Amino acid sequence: MTTLAAMSIDVEDWFQVQNLGIPADRWEDAESRIEVNVDRMLEVMDERGVHCTCFILGWIAERHGDLIRRIAEAGHEIASHGYNHELCYDLTREEFAQDVGRTKTLLEDLTGKEVRGYRAPCFSITDWAIDVLVEEGYAYDSSSFLTVGHDRYGRLEGVSGLEPIVEIRPGFHEVCMPCLNRGKRGIPWAGGGYFRLLPYAIFRSGVRHVLGSGRPFVFYLHPWEIDVGQPRRRGTTRMKQWRHYLNIDRCERRWTRLLDDFQWVRIEDLLASQVT
Repeated sequence: MTTLAAMSIDVEDWFQVQNLGIPADRWEDAESRIEVNVDRMLEVMDERGVHCTCFILGWIAERHGDLIRRIAEAGHEIASHGYNHELCYDLTREEFAQDVGRTKTLLEDLTGKEVRGYRAPCFSITDWAIDVLVEEGYAYDSSSFLTVGHDRYGRLEGVSGLEPIVEIRPGFHEVCMPCLNRGKRGIPWAGGGYFRLLPYAIFRSGVRHVLGSGRPFVFYLHPWEIDVGQPRRRGTTRMKQWRHYLNIDRCERRWTRLLDDFQWVRIEDLLASQVT
């Protein structure tokens, strides 16, 4: 069995990120950068024949339907990132069901394609949320991130990090985010801020290590991470500003190198190759 690397993009705008702390009732007033950034990412991937999985916010899909259709028409997998980028454990079970059900219906109506995958905002997955996803007709989640520590990430019972893809409910799979393991916890090695922090050669070496061990690799990035022209938010902590803006001026160049250095598939392709 060939070990695969899956590319994913969490489709959210710069003002929807938890680190910046901009409340949802002010999003309409913010400068939207999502179309120009996603279109640039689509262009870069098209030049290389890469197809990815896009985890899309329902809030974005409701306002940028043509963009979502362009993503689907380009051959990328359409998946759900929830509606309003709210952390799973900040919602009641009923609120979460409405959130993921609404987003699934919206994305399917826009594209005519079944939405099978979900990724929790900030990887904030919980066990009861998995049960809701099953009830709402999803087939997999890609949120489990067993790092040495993070202030927002969730945890799932039965997911140890030792197996990258786990059937956690009958017919429902967890596609884990990769770490360089140190026992049951590991150093995060999947993208985002970690990708921007490390020198590219070191990050690439870690990807090769994961793939060389026979485990699939899942990468993620946000459109705002390649956007040097996004507005600069003040009024939050220095640490949160650092986490958001770190090396965004280098990120597109690094991501382009990553696309060139490995062969990429969608998460649905990765899952199909691993599950028999």
